[in-house]
Amino acid sequence: MGEGAWLVAFLVAQRLAELALATRNTRRLRNAGGVEFGAAHYPLMVALHACWLLGLWVYGHDRSIEPIWLAAFVVLQAGRVWVIASLGSRWTTRVIVMPGSLAVVRGPYRWLRHPNYLIVALEIAVVPLALGLPLFALVFSLLNAALLAYRIRVENQALAWATQSGSVNATTPSTTLANETPRR
Repeated sequence: MGEGAWLVAFLVAQRLAELALATRNTRRLRNAGGVEFGAAHYPLMVALHACWLLGLWVYGHDRSIEPIWLAAFVVLQAGRVWVIASLGSRWTTRVIVMPGSLAVVRGPYRWLRHPNYLIVALEIAVVPLALGLPLFALVFSLLNAALLAYRIRVENQALAWATQSGSVNATTPSTTLANETPRR
């Protein structure tokens, strides 16, 4: 197996582990009364990421890895772990909110509203570049940007709905957005 195959195999294993975690968190959130927003676009996200992984395998499995881009990928993985750890049991691949939830302020969310999407966008470019596939990086980056523009609007609307649907003040216990922690 070439270097590219090892990188793609790592990505597939990582994504499958993340899907298992997301499924568990999604089930728990729904059982607690969480409301999903934007479910109609979720299959498009799954299809985009599946095609990205499949394309990386087809075009990159036999390629060597560019060390600079691999280093960038490793940094992104640290960011990915930081995001998931910051969100804990609220991290999911879907947009699920609990009434009365507020925006996150810990971890990378202190500086960015949607750090996970930044990491994913960079990954979608960096991994193909690590495999010497610049056109592949460009095409999937553009497709991902279009989908993320929509997804971020959905997530912002969900947070606004959640904040308005619950009475959150200093005397009311706060609930949380599926992928965020309370802000007071």
